[in-house]
Amino acid sequence: MLLLLMLLLLLFRLLLQLLLLLLQLLILLLLLLMPLLLILLILMLLLLLLQLLLLLQQLLLPLLLVVLVLLLHCYCYHYYS
Repeated sequence: MLLLLMLLLLLFRLLLQLLLLLLQLLILLLLLLMPLLLILLILMLLLLLLQLLLLLQQLLLPLLLVVLVLLLHCYCYHYYS
């Protein structure tokens, strides 16, 4: 009975060591992937900025045309009156 208990404790200790080793490998893998994840994050932020600029351009172009038409109208009204 004592021998069985010792074997179980040894097996449990071995299992814990294996889990610890796997955890260390996982941490190492995450540390190795961190620069790649950082690069991906920067690329995603750049894409978001590009989308915002495109949206802004889509919104500003009609507004700019309206302002130009109003300025032209004011100029013509002032010139011909």
